[in-house]
Amino acid sequence: VPCRAAVRVLLLISALVAPLPSAPLAAQQASVEPDRWGDLQFRHIGPYRGGRSVAVAGVPRDSQVYYHGGVGSGVWKTTDAGLNWTNIADETFGTSSVGAIAVAPSDPNVVWVGMGEHAVRGVMTSHGDGVYRSTDGGDTWTHLGLEETRHIARIEVHPSDPDVAWVAAQGAAYGVSEHRGIYRTTNGGESWEQVLYVGPTASASELALDPTNPRILYAGFWDHQRFPWYVRSGGEGSGLWKSVDGGDSWQPIDAGLPELLGKTAIDVSPTNPQRVYAMIEAEGDEGGLYRSDDAGASWQHMTSDWALRARPWYYTEVYADPLDDNTVYVLSAPMLRSIDGGRTFTTVPTPHGDQHDLWINPNDSRVMINANDGGANISFNAGATWSTQSNQPTVQFYRVAVDHQFPYRVYGGQQDNSSLSVPSAAPGGISMGDSYPVGGCESAFTGFDPDDPRFVYAGCYMGLISEYDHRTQTSRDVKVYPIMPAALRADQPKYRFNWNAPIFVSPHDPSVIYHAGNHLLRSTNRGRSWHEASPDLTAAEPERLGYGGGPITNEGAGGEIYATITYATESPLEAGVLWAGSDDGRVHISRDNGESWVDVTPDDLPEAMVNAIDVSRHEPGRAYIAATRYKFDDFTPMAWRTDDYGQSWTAIDEGFEPDHWVRVVREDPRVAGLLYAGTEQGLYLSADNGASWQPFGLNLPRTPITDLTVQGPRNDLVL
Repeated sequence: VPCRAAVRVLLLISALVAPLPSAPLAAQQASVEPDRWGDLQFRHIGPYRGGRSVAVAGVPRDSQVYYHGGVGSGVWKTTDAGLNWTNIADETFGTSSVGAIAVAPSDPNVVWVGMGEHAVRGVMTSHGDGVYRSTDGGDTWTHLGLEETRHIARIEVHPSDPDVAWVAAQGAAYGVSEHRGIYRTTNGGESWEQVLYVGPTASASELALDPTNPRILYAGFWDHQRFPWYVRSGGEGSGLWKSVDGGDSWQPIDAGLPELLGKTAIDVSPTNPQRVYAMIEAEGDEGGLYRSDDAGASWQHMTSDWALRARPWYYTEVYADPLDDNTVYVLSAPMLRSIDGGRTFTTVPTPHGDQHDLWINPNDSRVMINANDGGANISFNAGATWSTQSNQPTVQFYRVAVDHQFPYRVYGGQQDNSSLSVPSAAPGGISMGDSYPVGGCESAFTGFDPDDPRFVYAGCYMGLISEYDHRTQTSRDVKVYPIMPAALRADQPKYRFNWNAPIFVSPHDPSVIYHAGNHLLRSTNRGRSWHEASPDLTAAEPERLGYGGGPITNEGAGGEIYATITYATESPLEAGVLWAGSDDGRVHISRDNGESWVDVTPDDLPEAMVNAIDVSRHEPGRAYIAATRYKFDDFTPMAWRTDDYGQSWTAIDEGFEPDHWVRVVREDPRVAGLLYAGTEQGLYLSADNGASWQPFGLNLPRTPITDLTVQGPRNDLVL
């Protein structure tokens, strides 16, 4: 999001902060108050291409009105069936990750939202902040508590009383917590009662209400915990539950199901409440779709088709057609439909893969809205055709890089899509047609010579890397060595690569390319060969280097490979001064072009992901690091500065709001000590070299700032 007036931003701040080193702290903070910024604004450059969504809802009696929740972009509403979407929560919500949305069946003005994405992938927004409610169709919102639930999977609203609702709280994805289970309110959210608690790692992954009898509810529970190196999915707390008294009491309904269960989902047929469908993660052929024809008293295994149950921790969703008890939908990587009671399934084509939520109009089951990793889409013909996802500016980018062309271009990788090069300006305005992929894939770091970006080196998960040639518009594989380590133990491959593995081109010699695994790897011949420029720069504790998941399903997508380098760079002032930080809390420096390395980890840096390192353009030896422990259920903001090549460090974390954990710190290339920080909840600025920080949001929405840089010649701040 370059700011066209960024030169004015930087000049204004420069003039204000010049005398600050001797000024008292109060004066320093006052110098960057919002009223001093005038009419400065950020400019959105796109792309207008949808990003991940896991929550959707519609209005039964108005086929034009729908809602969807992004995992980093808040709540969106359309009143014209998806032709246009408007964000309706930027000014109110404290976090931007949405897990559940429900419209009251008896009053379409009442909308409930549960925060915190429930498809808990390793690269994600970290948490939500409870429940919000609107009584005017989303124009205004009230925060109703449950902040500690962190991730909410489903909300059900009483069919005739919009003040009565139940919440399925998954709870902390990375921690042990009693703030999970089923919660109920009978007064519009003024107070909550935890009506079903199974255990500190037993999450409520699903909730279904019998609309013909709202005293009957079904709940799916999932005993799980994510670790930075492992997805534990399955245990004693997993199972299915039923209440016949509105949630006052609950009974397990696991008879006939496998003994060891993982993630579960459940739904009841409105036309035949005796028929209940359940998706079950279980070992071998025991997993898959189950059906009950006696309201959960007994279960029949319908199919173990792997298409329905692949990567269960990420999907596992089931939806009964509201008008036909033999029609049932299962969401996985594809969207699947059965018309024979769950015996066989066919694929329903959607605009994007990785399906996470489905709302079907109870009055006309041809009308539906689907959420997936590419956004939200609406159908009026049971999925034969869908509305576009190219009108939702909800893209999640991992990293950002810029070149020195005019107009310059911005590079990055979009979650579950492709790498992209986006122009900073274009005649008549920037369109999606002005953007194009540059190799790699969704998780791309990009590296290139900014003065001559003919060759772009872009990454992908599991160590994939390609060279894109702007002249020929072709891409070739330049991977370090040929292996696809999906589902292997982390200690089996020769190198371990992070999902978002660092790539950079030397600022002193553009023929030198670096790609970081657990070693820093270097090529001087455009990736035709590579050699190690470092030893293993991670802690590499053996107990962290096993399989990616269990006890039922091994996580094979590569996202849980641990003990990897997560950031690496070279000093822009001194050739051969290399820095590297790992996801297990190690910081190293080499001052002799990789011949020798020194561990310079700050003494007070715990095991954490070193997400960014910025080396000063003003002072040799000065660098900044941003680290995070969100994968340990710790959202403390953490950042450090060194002025002596890492021999000593100063914590620079004063002024960040609690839970606004820091993803990146950058020093302004023209003004020494002027710092920008991207956090989970927005942008911050420091005018005193990190001694204090203030929010610097301007017109930005509430959203994670995953990376930022300053474009050299134009001096634009790019987020």
